[in-house]
Amino acid sequence: MIVKYTLTALLAGIITLVEAAFVDAQNIKPVDVKHVKINNGFWSPKLKVIHDVTVYDVLDKLEGNYKPDREDLIKEKEKTGRTRNAFLNFDRVAQGKSNIGQFDGPPWYDGLVYESIRGAADLLIAQPDKKLEQKLDAYIERIAKAQAADPEGYINTYTTLNRPAQRWGTNGGDDRWQHDLYNAGMLVEAGVHYYDATGKTKLLGVAVKMADYMCKVIGDAPKMNIIPGHAGPEEAFFKLYLLLKAQPELANKLNTKATPDAYLHLAKYWIEHRGFPADADGARKRQAYGSYNQDDQSVFTQQTIEGHAVRATLLGTAISAIGAYKNDQRYINTANRYWDNMAGKRTFITGGQGAIAEDEKFGPDYYLPESAYLETCAAIGAAFFSQRMNELQADGKYMDEFERALYNNILAGVSLDGRHYHYENPLQATNHPRWEWHSCPCCPPMILKMAGALPGFIYGTDAKNGVYVNLFIGSNATIGEGKSITRVSQKTEYPWKGAVNISVDPETTKSFSVYVRIPGWATGTENPFGLYNAEQKGKVALQVNGQAVPVNIQKGYAVITRKWKKGDKIMLSLPMEPRVVSANTLVKELNNKRAIAAGPLVYAFEANDNKSLNVGNLTNQNKLDVKNQPDLLNGINIIKVKASNSSSALTAIPFYSIGNRGNATYQVWLQSQ
Repeated sequence: MIVKYTLTALLAGIITLVEAAFVDAQNIKPVDVKHVKINNGFWSPKLKVIHDVTVYDVLDKLEGNYKPDREDLIKEKEKTGRTRNAFLNFDRVAQGKSNIGQFDGPPWYDGLVYESIRGAADLLIAQPDKKLEQKLDAYIERIAKAQAADPEGYINTYTTLNRPAQRWGTNGGDDRWQHDLYNAGMLVEAGVHYYDATGKTKLLGVAVKMADYMCKVIGDAPKMNIIPGHAGPEEAFFKLYLLLKAQPELANKLNTKATPDAYLHLAKYWIEHRGFPADADGARKRQAYGSYNQDDQSVFTQQTIEGHAVRATLLGTAISAIGAYKNDQRYINTANRYWDNMAGKRTFITGGQGAIAEDEKFGPDYYLPESAYLETCAAIGAAFFSQRMNELQADGKYMDEFERALYNNILAGVSLDGRHYHYENPLQATNHPRWEWHSCPCCPPMILKMAGALPGFIYGTDAKNGVYVNLFIGSNATIGEGKSITRVSQKTEYPWKGAVNISVDPETTKSFSVYVRIPGWATGTENPFGLYNAEQKGKVALQVNGQAVPVNIQKGYAVITRKWKKGDKIMLSLPMEPRVVSANTLVKELNNKRAIAAGPLVYAFEANDNKSLNVGNLTNQNKLDVKNQPDLLNGINIIKVKASNSSSALTAIPFYSIGNRGNATYQVWLQSQ
């Protein structure tokens, strides 16, 4: 181990010198959420529910305003006489309390508060809401008071109230449980996003003070050799670096004692020191949790994505983001290996991740059981990872997998009424309940984060003024500045129908390329690595100003290069006929089974619509009839399936809509013979 670390450190030093020669690079830059407005029959109602209902629901329940509907929380209320309140933890710390053995919720409750603020901040950009902003400001005051109780600016309420001598999991502590670093990272991310949304610096100031303290005590020798027990802080500190590098006057206003480079350096330290729990001389040791938190070997030698699925995907997100920014081949190679293994051998048909409930972790390659765990947070983490890979590689296949997760596993995580949730999303279940609140309610804040960020993922640009259409969501976007502005808009009934009308309106006539993503499933490539397969019967068609043009696909995009002028129109037609999907034969659990998909949607058979789920077989020859049901589950397309060897017809509904009519009994895969 000593030789390995010494050699790695030497190589790292050499590579750092080489890295300095790289120019900051980024293949695709997402269009900021501030410049995109969604107006869409499918997404607008869902985002309205999340803004009007879910964000308040999550914040109220974090305050303890919920009726326990799970046995553990019912027993907890019977024992304590009340429900748990995350904000009481901040108030206790603000009052100077320490080592009192009291705490409401799990140790990562602070982080869930911060994640909810981050998601709410982005939602405020799309829909300003003074009531919500005032609510958040009041929370921020309480958070700031808690930090003010510590002269060094340290804030992690669980550790202060229960283990004050074990900050960062040291001195016999356990950051896998304490979440000191994760909570701090989510604080930093919330501070950056809330400043971006409102221009207010109070939470950002709290975040910077904590970040400065961390830069002071964690890192290269003689500082403490510590990495996060839960990934996430890496990307958060990268965002802080980008903000303060772009706005040096803001750094002065916040009176930070660190340079922006210090935040990036610490983020990279957390990535590059995984797998080395002790220095070469053994003087600085930390507790290691192995593959659980991606600390069993260097990320630069790791061949597969391993461990806790949320931790792994958030680490991949940071590696790909920093790799794109610094054009660092070490990071790029690692991100590619992680993502290719995840998408090609470990992704479920709904975009879910994490086959095994124990440690909420990835299973081995091609282990994709129907009863798998599939935590909502893991699908969201994988979607964020895929979106960052799209930035890095400018390849539409990453947004294909983003879309798979978004329309299926992620949407399934929140009920249509916006107040009930799924933690696990298995592909078959009996009486699978949604809950109002959970003893580990990590998924609702993550749902807020994805909903708030979504407008920024629809469009992108590149250094050559190319415009990328990544998602088919009715919307308006303003790209560029001054005379280089191009306004892009979409009208579509996707995912129910395949017609997408795109308007391209440059301020002045000019030549550039428009890249329209052509989903792999639309051309017969269900998965870029052959993990899933289906025969697509329809064809993709493309028109510009009413004239058919060749579908020239490069890296997952139809590329249209021409001199664009105001009023130009692109018409994309995608084949939305239902298709029968099979898994790679290496997925033993799914041999001789089939599923149904239409467009980006995977379908499920729920007991509410079917007398029996064990009738007949599903093959490529089965007749699949689509019918729109505007009064069912807020309006969906159902698919009627005449199964072989059965007189009964089965009804399939989109997977995301399961569990909205009582506890769900359902399955996705049917026998094929």
